[in-house]
Amino acid sequence: MIEWMKYRWLYLLISGTIILAGIFSAIKWGFKIGIDFTGGVVAEYRLESGENKIFRYGPLSTAEADKIRAEFTSQGAQEIRFESVGPSVGPELIKRTVTALVISAGLILLWIAYQFKSFKFGISATLATIHDSLVLLGSFSILGHFFGAEIDFLFVTAMLTILSFSVHDTIVVYDRIRESHKKFGEDFYDLANKAVSGTMVRSLNNSFTIIFMLVGLILLGGETTKWFSVALLIGTVSGTYSSPFVAVPILVTWDQIQKRVKK
Repeated sequence: MIEWMKYRWLYLLISGTIILAGIFSAIKWGFKIGIDFTGGVVAEYRLESGENKIFRYGPLSTAEADKIRAEFTSQGAQEIRFESVGPSVGPELIKRTVTALVISAGLILLWIAYQFKSFKFGISATLATIHDSLVLLGSFSILGHFFGAEIDFLFVTAMLTILSFSVHDTIVVYDRIRESHKKFGEDFYDLANKAVSGTMVRSLNNSFTIIFMLVGLILLGGETTKWFSVALLIGTVSGTYSSPFVAVPILVTWDQIQKRVKK
């Protein structure tokens, strides 16, 4: 049997390094906010190469808009659309979304704690979902700075989708630990190793089918869905990793600390 939990501090170190890199990026460079939040101009042009490209700008004056159109025209690009759009996601909706996320996280924590008869299961699973959220946010801060990835309504949709995926995968591993504990009553450390080994192939097979589809969308899906697909891809990889290598190590570490305190 592979002793997965022998290296649990390495898994947490990897996660911590990625999260810290994202936090550094967010503090230093911030996020590139899409026009869904700010409003602005969406311009689509067919370039001389025949490729259609979509460009997004913040709010523009008439003179600035005319200058941009003139530049594209001088380069031989054909205008498909050039339209001003208002922010579709207002401050009130953002507050409600954040509130909904907090409430959802709390309900997930309570539900898992109730089902597994222990708050350490619920809190460990919730910390794993927070891990995935931070990884995705940090990644998009870095991608926004270097490649122009934007935080928009599709990004929010991707994040909510990934959180549900991550929790589902974590519950599968936790359920295997719980059932084995009922039958054999072994130490959490050994049960965790068996549970991760028993669910690893299933988890990877499930994730790779999603990853292959998302890579196809990124390469062939066009500009509109590109960053949405990238967000789902990052979240899928992070969620696949966090279930066995974040949620379970936190649970095992918590259990060992709890036993030492009781002694």
